[in-house]
Amino acid sequence: MLNQPALFETHAIRRVYDEKTETWLFSVIDIIQVLTQQPDYQGARKYWKVLKGRLAKEGSQLVTSCYQLKMTADDGKQRLTDVATAETLLRLVQSVPSPKAEPIKLWLAKVGYERMQEMSDPALSLDRARETWLKHGRSEKWIQQRMTGQETRNKLTDYWANHDIKQGEEFAILTNLIHQEWTGVSVKEHKTMKGLKTQNLRDHMSEAELIFTALAELSTRQIAETDAATGMAENAAAAGKGGTIAKQARKALEEKTGKSVVTGENFLPPAKRAVRKVSKKP
Repeated sequence: MLNQPALFETHAIRRVYDEKTETWLFSVIDIIQVLTQQPDYQGARKYWKVLKGRLAKEGSQLVTSCYQLKMTADDGKQRLTDVATAETLLRLVQSVPSPKAEPIKLWLAKVGYERMQEMSDPALSLDRARETWLKHGRSEKWIQQRMTGQETRNKLTDYWANHDIKQGEEFAILTNLIHQEWTGVSVKEHKTMKGLKTQNLRDHMSEAELIFTALAELSTRQIAETDAATGMAENAAAAGKGGTIAKQARKALEEKTGKSVVTGENFLPPAKRAVRKVSKKP
């Protein structure tokens, strides 16, 4: 779901969800290909190269608002490509004379409108997520746990946002601190264990992993509230304590079952699975 292309008419627009900024980033060249109605990727790439050079000479901030991420190319390989937010692309469209300009602007605005709908009515987001998980073969039990965990996560990030923690990098730092404390591995290492690249780690967790993640984040929030933690230092301390509570519970369960809670299991299609052997966590 994290890198699922979005369809504009018959065109697949590649996109990636940036967890740090909580925004979608779209492939600029894919948008350019639609606007210029180029028959192939190379033609769109050359057009964008020329346009980017002209905009840079004009001192346009649009170019600096774009940056590169790896996305899946036509040959199936991960290649660096320019990406931008919907807001940046709405301004970029104005620089390309095209009969597709208005339709693509409406489409980009619709993407933003759907996000606004979800913000004002979170149930819409949950309904869409539930439908997607069902299509991907998740059980009702797993979906319920995933949703419960997301609610716990949202309460924690709400606390952070109201206590001098900046969305983006600081959210990611604290999240990784909690995760590493209870699992014994970083978020990045856990994703590697599961063979994930751009996919959302939580969408590939087992039921047990989801439960312990929720326990760690719930404990962190309640400790932070009790201590009235404000700023990075105090919230980092609460994160460490919250993660420790979940770690102790994990170890107790593993001792009883002889099975590792943190695993390389995932929900990737069989052809894409790259599950790695997991060593016992500290």
